Amino acid sequence: MRSARRFSHRARHAWPDALALVVLSLALMLAGCQETGSLTGGSTQATSTPAAVAPTATATPAGYPVKVFFSKHPDSDGDVSKVFPVNRVSPTLGVATFAIQQLIAGPVAVEASAGYYTEITAALAGSSNCGGPDFKYTIADATHTGTLQFCRPTQLPGDLSGPRIKAEITATLTQFPNVTKVVILDSTGHCFDDASGLNACLH
Repeated sequence: MRSARRFSHRARHAWPDALALVVLSLALMLAGCQETGSLTGGSTQATSTPAAVAPTATATPAGYPVKVFFSKHPDSDGDVSKVFPVNRVSPTLGVATFAIQQLIAGPVAVEASAGYYTEITAALAGSSNCGGPDFKYTIADATHTGTLQFCRPTQLPGDLSGPRIKAEITATLTQFPNVTKVVILDSTGHCFDDASGLNACLH
């Protein structure tokens, strides 16, 4: 009888410990979910706000499939609006930031040999005024407007370079369902490639 009482006494004291372990396990699981859902990219090449950037496809074991839109010879040479997608996989939910990083990096060798190109890589010159990144990107949820501002000065090599770059960026960002309009700014906060100086993109 004494043995049974001792067992009962120990069991009563073991329950709080077991309950504490269950609560701790649940807390750790929730923390892991929050980390997985973070939209802040870890790269030093670009930044984005933690806005709800939805990938166009479901996640794979490698990451989140996205598209990067490049110009292509000879199609885009005379028609700057013609851009063509290539596939990439973002390692994080910061898919828009990753896609623009890939655009700036340019096409890989096999894509370049097939005629894909961008002038944005050569257009970025000088130091970043954002502490290192090439650009910063934010989304206004109310208007579904994505605003990309370059952190480095831009030097366009030709008259059609600006429109081609804008077409590439716009197509790359509007692939995501929460962005229907894109505003592109230079490092001083003025409309990119706006020779008029009227900042029409802001109106």
